[in-house]
Formats: sequence, C-alpha cells, structure tokens
Amino acid sequence: MNPHAKLISILSLMIGTTITISSNHWVMAWTGLEINTLAIIPLISKSHHPRAIEASTKYFLVQAAASATLLFSSMTNAWATGQWDITQLTNPTSCLLLTAAIATKLGLAPFHFWYPEVLQGTTMTTALLLSTLMKLPPITILFLTSHSINPALLTSMAILSTALGGWMGLNQTQTRKILAFSSISHLGWMTIIIIYNPKLTLLTFYLYSLITSTVFLSFNTTNTMKLSTLMTSWTKVPMLNAILLLTLLSLAGLPPMTGFMPKWFIIQELTKQDMTPSATLIAMLSLLSLFFYLRMTYYSAITLPPNSINYMKQWYTNKSASTNIAITATLSLTLLPLSPLILTST
Repeated sequence: MNPHAKLISILSLMIGTTITISSNHWVMAWTGLEINTLAIIPLISKSHHPRAIEASTKYFLVQAAASATLLFSSMTNAWATGQWDITQLTNPTSCLLLTAAIATKLGLAPFHFWYPEVLQGTTMTTALLLSTLMKLPPITILFLTSHSINPALLTSMAILSTALGGWMGLNQTQTRKILAFSSISHLGWMTIIIIYNPKLTLLTFYLYSLITSTVFLSFNTTNTMKLSTLMTSWTKVPMLNAILLLTLLSLAGLPPMTGFMPKWFIIQELTKQDMTPSATLIAMLSLLSLFFYLRMTYYSAITLPPNSINYMKQWYTNKSASTNIAITATLSLTLLPLSPLILTST
C-alpha cells in the first residue's frame, strides 16, 4: 500500500474517532462514523485478495446501513422533540432504531453475522483496528444514550451475545474468527452493565483492547493464522509463546491476571442491582469462551508438533518481538493489584 495513502487513512481514522467521541450533535457524530468507515475500507482491502475485497464490501454495506439507521433515528427524535442533542434521545421509536444501529456497528448479537467474516478476510493489524479502535465511537454513543435505551432489550442482547460468542467459537480453527467471536462475547459483558454503571463499560473496553492487542500482535509476529500453525509457534519465539499462553488466560478472565478485574466488577455491580440471575447466567455462559481459550493455550504450549513423515520441522529462528508487545503483555497480566484503586474511582 502506498505510504501516503496509508498515512491519510490512519489520520482519517483518528480524526473520525475524535469527531464522534467529542460531539454532542447527532449530525457531527454521524459524520465522524462515516469518516471512520471510509478510512478503514482501504486498509481492509489493501491485500487485493478476493477475500479482502469481499470483506471490505460486506463491511461497507453493513456500516452504511447502520449509519443510515442511526441518522434516521436522530431525525425521528428531532422531528418529535426538536432536539439534536445526543443526550436528549427521548422518542421510543428513536431509541429502538438507535439500539439496532449501534448493535450493528459493534457486531452485537443478533447483528453479528458480518463481523467474523470481515475479520477473516483482512490482515492481523487491520483486524486489530476493527476489534479495538473502530468500536470506540459506537461505544461512546452508547455511553451517552445509555439512560434512554430499554434495559430489558439491552440485557437480552448482551446475554445473547455472550452465548453466541462462546458457542460459535467452539468449532473454529481460524485464529481471527476465534478472536472475532471472543470480541462478540466481551461485547455482551460491556453492554449488560452500561445502564447501571457506564464507567465499568469503558473500563472493560479499555482492558479488553489492551489484552486483545497483545494477542493480535503476538499472532502477527509468529504469523499464526490457524490453530495448526499455533502448535509450532514455540519454535519461532519461545518466550513470546509463553506470554501468549498467559495472555489468553487473561482474556478468558482468570485470576490473578488483568482480565479478571472487569468481570469481577461487573458481576459485583449486577448483584448490587438485584440482577443476580443475569449475573449467574452471563458468568456460566462465559465458560463456553473459556473452553476455546484453554484449547488455544493447550495447542500453543502443551502439545507437541505433528510428527508425520511429510512434515517439515520449523527450526528455531530467534525472531525478536517488538517493544509494543512487551508493554501490552506486561499490562495485560499485572494490573489486577490496582483493583481497589479503580473500584473506589468507579
């Protein structure tokens, strides 16, 4: 890809995200979302592979439909109330349309079908952008309008996302699809708590972005696209492979890693809000995701590589991991002691 085109796309991503998260007018928020969509499409299709072109086309159509729904929702609210302020969404029809639009943009069930296919058709670095940076503007809009959205509808979508993300990730062999369904499952945890404690949603999103960045960067370093190549990654960068094992357990939410913190806080807050059945159900459904995380750790560090006659052994290559992976991996594993400080601030 041309360096100038890449620079323009990345700058447009940053500008679009900044416009959306800093605006209080629906038209400005919609403008930022459209800039984001147009900026990420060249990055998705830059490999010029048919799968990449298919992924960029799917992404464009879905995001355009979601943006049109969001604009229609804001226009309906403005027609009924005369307000274009994001926080003044009071019309019931507008609230339902907005929920559908944001769920489509995030990949929240039952509007999740496009997300794994798009991630599978693009590169690891672009998939990382789609899983982290591109979710920040819709989550910000959801944060600002959380008081207007139907709690029962959002809770149902959150539980459905956690169930589908765990269930559909069980039989996947492609690492990008596994991480896509992992993202859908984590979105369920973020949306179930946003009505009661929106700060916890942002905390969960930040920590998820941190941990999943470590996983994506590690897979990109070892060029791991499917589980069969994950079994031989220890021959490339042994230390990074050991860190990847711990990071996957952190992504699963196991103590004493960082990923345990948001799930602990969310279950505690749901219990305080007399939503113990929902907290129990979403905690049980997260065991589905735990299964494929444990399978990935098993493949990466415990199993031996295939020992057939036709197999060519990958010799130790002494590849160096970047400083970014070292920083994100350290933070992904060691932030749990900050839990009391974060709990008092939320």
